Amino acid sequence: MSILTQKTIRSKISLSGIGIHTGKRVNMNILPASPNNGIIFKRIDLKKNNIVIPTYNNVTETTLCTTISNEFNAKVSTIEHLMGALYGFGVDNAIVELDSQEVPIFDGSAKVFIENLNKVGLQFSDQPIKIIKINNFVQIHENEKFISIEKSNVTSDIEFEIKYKNKIIGIQKNKVNIFEDDLKDIFNSRTFCLYEDIEKLKQMNLGLGGTLENAVVVKENNVLNNDGLRNNLEFVNHKILDCMGDLFLSGYKIIGSLKCSQGGHYLTNNLLKKIFSDKSNYSLIEIKGKQLPHTFTNYHNLKTIA
Repeated sequence: MSILTQKTIRSKISLSGIGIHTGKRVNMNILPASPNNGIIFKRIDLKKNNIVIPTYNNVTETTLCTTISNEFNAKVSTIEHLMGALYGFGVDNAIVELDSQEVPIFDGSAKVFIENLNKVGLQFSDQPIKIIKINNFVQIHENEKFISIEKSNVTSDIEFEIKYKNKIIGIQKNKVNIFEDDLKDIFNSRTFCLYEDIEKLKQMNLGLGGTLENAVVVKENNVLNNDGLRNNLEFVNHKILDCMGDLFLSGYKIIGSLKCSQGGHYLTNNLLKKIFSDKSNYSLIEIKGKQLPHTFTNYHNLKTIA
């Protein structure tokens, strides 16, 4: 994060794949966009009212994926892996065209998105980026699950923990600094499920496109995928990827320290709603300098705009 101006991609990315929940084929284009555009989804299979903005207050479903809708009920689902890739790669502005409802799952991770973002590269503008700075401690507890975020001077941290009775998954915990750490393991970590849950998912009309090519499946003490796991913390790392994608529904990168135990799309979305329900919880800051300042109290480089 060296030159702090808004970024888009240099050229169009075109991809095709299957939706993990719908099982339908989908063609997708990721297009460059002008500064202050943000990320926009466009359902090109719909003739009108087909723009859907990925914001926390447009989330309409959080069961096993994040689904957003506009006021005309045009939906885009399973956006979290793409949004996580755009967030971690530093893309501020892009238009995502789809000819079906669901973003393609590919291998169940963000690997394909990152590979293609690397191929086209970033286009830098002369417009300063905007960042949300957390001012207050905000938390949500739901029985054994919790999520919280607190003030941080300059970093964006996610510390995530999962707890499963299954011995292969078990208890896993990891922490990443989005701006400074190598996120390769996060981007490469795939979605996962327990074998005994597959039939339940299909009864719920979910996971209709799921295979061992796009998800890690654990049955008792075995990983059913022939290639095994990609890293020792793949399960919790995938949850961090999901969390990154869901956080980007704030509209901007967030400076703050997030902790979560046994959470998911629902809890992260509710955290964003709670943050933005009180304007004292956050500041929207415009960065004018060339380098990320060592502390966000260096107001020579910053301008609070909300």
